[in-house]
Amino acid sequence: MKSALKLIACIVLCLAIGGVSGFATIDGLKSWYPSLIKPSFNPPNYLFGPVWSTLYALMGLGLFLILQSEKNEQRSLALKVFFLQLTLNFSWSFLFFTFHWLGISFIEIIAIWSCILWMIISFWRCNKIAALIQIPYLLWVSFASVLNGSIFFLNL
Repeated sequence: MKSALKLIACIVLCLAIGGVSGFATIDGLKSWYPSLIKPSFNPPNYLFGPVWSTLYALMGLGLFLILQSEKNEQRSLALKVFFLQLTLNFSWSFLFFTFHWLGISFIEIIAIWSCILWMIISFWRCNKIAALIQIPYLLWVSFASVLNGSIFFLNL
């Protein structure tokens, strides 16, 4: 029972952080984002919510698996890197949708991508499943990085 509660708490934590940052996108998504020039591969807006919800749930599951692993220096590093990438992820929505800083958000999403890769490597040393379930996150942020960069350059 204790493990189930910890799993739920980890998933809820990540979904809540995603929800707060998602809430920051609402005004910009409705008013500012439609005015931008976007590349032809820009997905429809309705796709982002389900994708991000799934990714945040996977982050929560990964966090749970790392918390269940042996307490050691590798676990400590994995947790630090996890929370670093989560903080950067949280900040991106504000940079892009609230402040409209396309260039800064592009630089920041590259930092997020780097931290996700670092997180996967750190997770791998503690729990291989926790690492592998973060690959969709890395792939989505790879796509989002190209999208962010394209929007930045198209709207200079």
